[in-house]
Amino acid sequence: MTEKLKQAEKRYEEISEKLSDTAVMSDQEQYKRLMKEYKNLQPLVEKYREYKKAENELAEAREMLDESGTDKELREMAQLQYNESKEIIARCTEELKIMLLPKDPNDDKNVIVEIRAGAGGEEAALFANSLFRMYTMYAQDKGWKTETVNSNPTELGGYKEISFSIEGDGAYAKLKYESGVHRVQRVPETEAQGRIQTSTVTVAVLPEAEEVDVEINPADLEYQTYRSSGAGGQHINKTESAIRIIHKPTGTIVECQEERSQYKNKDKAMKMLYTKLYEAKLNEQTDRIAAERRIQVGTGDRSERIRTYNFPQSRVTDHRIGLTLYKLEQFMNGTCDEVFDALAIADRAAKLAGSSDN
Repeated sequence: MTEKLKQAEKRYEEISEKLSDTAVMSDQEQYKRLMKEYKNLQPLVEKYREYKKAENELAEAREMLDESGTDKELREMAQLQYNESKEIIARCTEELKIMLLPKDPNDDKNVIVEIRAGAGGEEAALFANSLFRMYTMYAQDKGWKTETVNSNPTELGGYKEISFSIEGDGAYAKLKYESGVHRVQRVPETEAQGRIQTSTVTVAVLPEAEEVDVEINPADLEYQTYRSSGAGGQHINKTESAIRIIHKPTGTIVECQEERSQYKNKDKAMKMLYTKLYEAKLNEQTDRIAAERRIQVGTGDRSERIRTYNFPQSRVTDHRIGLTLYKLEQFMNGTCDEVFDALAIADRAAKLAGSSDN
C-alpha cells in the first residue's frame, strides 16, 4: 500500500508542475486531461499526507515519552499526542485502503436517467414526476446540467415515463445506486377519502456512452418520424419532428420528441441508443462486473423495493443498507447526499471485505 501511495504523491506533484507550464496551459485538451487526473488524485494524496503527519507526530511522542523521565506534565502531554496520533493513523489506514480500491471506470461519466411509473396508476405517475424533480434539484445543487431526452406526461402532471441526461463531474459515481424500485406511501392528490396508497416507480441510471464505447453500423438502424404530442394527445408540433430509432440486431428502441428540431431529436436519440447498447454490453460481461453493479431495475413490483418514501411519517428508508432518515421533505428537495454517500461507503466497504477474503 505504501508504494502505491508514494507513486500517487509523486504523480500528483508532477502534474502540479505541468499545470503551471505555459505550454501545457495553451494546450486545452492536455490541460483538461491533466486537471481531471489532478483532481482525482487530490483526495488520496491529502489523506496520505495526513497519515504521514500523524506518523511523524507519533514518532515525536515516543521520543518525548522516552525523555520525559519524572516530568509528569511532559509525560502526560506526550501520551496524549501518542494516543491521538495512533487513532489518526488507524483511521487514515482504513480510509486509504478504501480509496485505493479499483475505481469503477464509469464513475466520471455523465448519466442518462430513466424513470417509469410502476404499480399505482396516476399516483405512480405523479411520484415519477416527484423523483424527476428531486434528481434535477440535486443536479442543480451540484452545478450539473440536466436535459430532458424523452417524456410521456399525463393530464394530471405526472409522467408514465421520462428520460433525461445529467452532465457533470462524477454524476454516475453519485447516482449509480439509484437504479431499482422506489416505493411511495402517501395520500394521493387523486384520493378524496384521504387513504394512504402505496405505489412504485422504477429508476434506471445508465452511464452515458460515447461512440468509442460502442460500434453501431448505420445499416442496422431504422428511423421513424412522428408528431410530438403532450399530455392527453394534444399536438405541440404539427410537423413530424419526433424521432424513433430501432437498432435491428438487438431490437433496442429509443425515442425523442422534446425538441422542435428533428435533427436535435435525432442527436439526443442516438446518444440514448449508444448508452443503452453500452449498458447491454456491460451486462453481458463477467459475473464480477454484474455483482459490482449490484442494483438492477425490477419490474415495478412492490416487493422489489430498494427505498421507501413514507410521507405521513416524513420518513425515507433505504432497505439495502438499513438507513432511515426522518428528513423526507429535504430529501425530496434534492438534499440527498446523506443517503447517496452512505450507499457509496457501504459498497466500498463490501468490496474491501471481498478483496481481503481473496
